[in-house]
Amino acid sequence: MKSDTWNTLTDAEARVIVHKGTEPPSSGIFDEYTQAGIYTCRRCGIALYRSDNKFDAKCGWPAFDAEVPGAVIRKPDRDGRRIEIVCAGCDGHLGHVFTGERFTRTNTRHCVNSISMSFIPAKAIAENFERAVFAGGCFWGVEFYLQQASGVIYVTSGYTGGNREAPTYEQVCSGTTGHAEAVQVVFDPKQTTFEVLAKLFFEIHDPSQVNRQGPDVGDQYRSAVFVSNDEQRKTTEALIQTLKDKGFAVVTAVESLGTFWPAEPLHQDYYFRKGTLPYCHQREPRFDNDSIQGNPIQP
Repeated sequence: MKSDTWNTLTDAEARVIVHKGTEPPSSGIFDEYTQAGIYTCRRCGIALYRSDNKFDAKCGWPAFDAEVPGAVIRKPDRDGRRIEIVCAGCDGHLGHVFTGERFTRTNTRHCVNSISMSFIPAKAIAENFERAVFAGGCFWGVEFYLQQASGVIYVTSGYTGGNREAPTYEQVCSGTTGHAEAVQVVFDPKQTTFEVLAKLFFEIHDPSQVNRQGPDVGDQYRSAVFVSNDEQRKTTEALIQTLKDKGFAVVTAVESLGTFWPAEPLHQDYYFRKGTLPYCHQREPRFDNDSIQGNPIQP
């Protein structure tokens, strides 16, 4: 998706963003910035980087080791030696990307001009971005695939749909809390939609299995979409009907979203930290017009 609303740029911003200039080293406001939040494109406003992907490369410019999937485009620089990075929403110049330096686990450094970005603090994320909550078996696998979808900023594994306050993993696994293992997805509506993410959800698990997914059995592994408004409910119900019309015996529940309880830290980013692939989730296209995009990421 392309953003169609652009901000007016100052002459200094245009020199970098439009005309591919570079701000002087150590001069940008975000060089040593450490607040939690989201860095966005100064011109079109799409989410570019998460603050937890920022690190101190001591290079004089903000450095990030990963981008929001689909938000940054790489292309050969006009100098013929480097790889330029530009905003996928407006083609605005951000800086350059370097690999092989071993600063972080991803072995990647996005060297970005501060003047090319704006910042949304953590406390304002809910006001600027949207969320979706899905349950489809073990949350590790659902998390893994949704983390890679374009426009997805955060995916948090957790529990919802039950009656136990602040449940633990052991309590949910006992099957006595009513909670499902679920994931909460925070996404940029300028880059993707709830419908696109819901389509992906229906393609990475088997929505015809009752209270199970593969070898995992119990109502905590049920297939469900937890909706937060009427639009999400209508979209989900329409997708379910589309699948039923195709012959799929969909049992996915559409439930109103209550409290989402984040899971323990050891359940977050599970497959990326472990370096393996999901054991009971895989992508199986089920919709005719496949609009799901993203940058494939391997552990």
